[in-house]
Amino acid sequence: MGEAVESLNFIEHIIEEDLKKGYSKEQLRFRFPPEPNGYLHIGHASSICLNFGLGLRYNAPVNLRFDDTNPAKEEQEYVDAIKRDVEWLGFTWDTERYASDYFQQLYDWAVVLINQGKAYVDSQSSEEMASQKGTPTQPGIESPYRNRSVEENMDLFLEMKEGKHKEGSHVLRAKIDMTSSNMLMRDPIMYRVLHKAHHRTNTDWCIYPMYDWTHGESDYIEQVSHSLCTLEFAMHRELYDWFLDQVVESNKLRPKQREFARRNLSHTVVSKRKLLQLVESGVVNGWDDPRMPTISGLRRRGYTPNSIRNFADTIGIAKRENLIDVSLLEFHAREDLNKTAPRVMGVLNPLKVVLTNYEEGKEEWLDIENNPEDESAGTRQIPLSRDIYIEQEDFREEANRKFFRLKIGGEVRLKSGYIIKAESCTKDSEGNIIEVQCTYDPKSKSGSGTEESLRKVKGTLHWVSVKHALEAEVRLYDRLFTHESPDTQKDKDFMDYLNPDSLETITAYVEPGLKDVEVGDRMQFQRMGYFCVDPDSTTEKIVFNKTVGLRDTWAKIESK
Repeated sequence: MGEAVESLNFIEHIIEEDLKKGYSKEQLRFRFPPEPNGYLHIGHASSICLNFGLGLRYNAPVNLRFDDTNPAKEEQEYVDAIKRDVEWLGFTWDTERYASDYFQQLYDWAVVLINQGKAYVDSQSSEEMASQKGTPTQPGIESPYRNRSVEENMDLFLEMKEGKHKEGSHVLRAKIDMTSSNMLMRDPIMYRVLHKAHHRTNTDWCIYPMYDWTHGESDYIEQVSHSLCTLEFAMHRELYDWFLDQVVESNKLRPKQREFARRNLSHTVVSKRKLLQLVESGVVNGWDDPRMPTISGLRRRGYTPNSIRNFADTIGIAKRENLIDVSLLEFHAREDLNKTAPRVMGVLNPLKVVLTNYEEGKEEWLDIENNPEDESAGTRQIPLSRDIYIEQEDFREEANRKFFRLKIGGEVRLKSGYIIKAESCTKDSEGNIIEVQCTYDPKSKSGSGTEESLRKVKGTLHWVSVKHALEAEVRLYDRLFTHESPDTQKDKDFMDYLNPDSLETITAYVEPGLKDVEVGDRMQFQRMGYFCVDPDSTTEKIVFNKTVGLRDTWAKIESK
């Protein structure tokens, strides 16, 4: 048997072919180029993992470059959040760059194009230019300003730069081909006038370059070998190459743009505009709301960097867009947290149980494993007293033989504790059960080695001691939208599919050892799911976010 052939994605095949055709590994350089106009989301995570993963695979540098050419929407807050997210995912960039680093060089190159007759200042309104654009099957109409003299274009462009013209009064356009079948080649805009302060250059500039003019030239300046974009930029590749044709020198590496498909996540939206709408309308509590698909929201909810990287690896890189079920992301969260999260006792919907034959005032400390998946995690002790809380759903006054939890006359084992038997229950005036009276078998203590301790019962319940329990706020999260693809429906706005039950806040009781937890700590509440300590926690009250349940409950719901 020969060695297994490593499976490569199509981007890696492209790089391998380039290496065979003359590229050297020393020439490889990648980049992740987000615009700082919002927080990164799960879609960006795939791009981050692709670019930085290639850097690791080929031992090549990866730049973090901020595409900061629109001061009207970009803020330093977003720059800081993006850097924090990339670092949290476990990646390190080679150099931190900004498109604004190249404003002067881009301007100088634009001047060259004007002098070569390849760019002109258009003084029409945006509506007039749009009306001349044509259609995919009909050629466009040339602007009446297309044949301005080089001198007039230079004078106007300089005046634009110096702030002498109002926003919308002039733009600089590349002179390419108004009959091209690719509408992006029909004299695209290179610069527009914007009288807005930039988060880095302040008011130094009154004109700002457009994405298509900036992107490829920035790749060239940085000597990026492979510029990897999502599929919506496939039609931009011809323009990317045309702009490079104007500046590339023969002795320098020419960047190559290639595209991969965006992967959309079900039951959410990833458009920055729509995410901003959710934030500004108060539907969610900020960009890092745990219901948001942002990396900061997933981090706050309790997802691990490893789970997100594994998710990105699983869905892979493809040439066609498709919808990925959010349950796959949740699966990877469970897989990772199962290995690393300590097990703790937390009761979310408490029902009081009194052990009637347990001595009043007595308490004892029982040994319990921190994580059965990790022997090195060790053990801790939890207190037991006469009064305990269990989950309300773990008791029924009457039940059939398939109900293996607590019922009148039935026995269960308390996790790491004793076998108890339900004898009776107390109800309020409305018939709701408010207390269960049980007896316990004092010889059945787990791990004691007695014959009774080895006795088998079918149910094991988690619990907390009433006397020692800490009150905590628990936030239970569900999918933000009821439809798997809320932003692709033609009959309704995506906001019409908001899930009214996406957040439920309850009061729970947890074991006393959790008093020292810190923000971001992750743990498994036994039998209930994985939880994370929220930044809203105070010394008076801990706040937990539910990350994900122990099983995929949505699969069961949707199959009914």
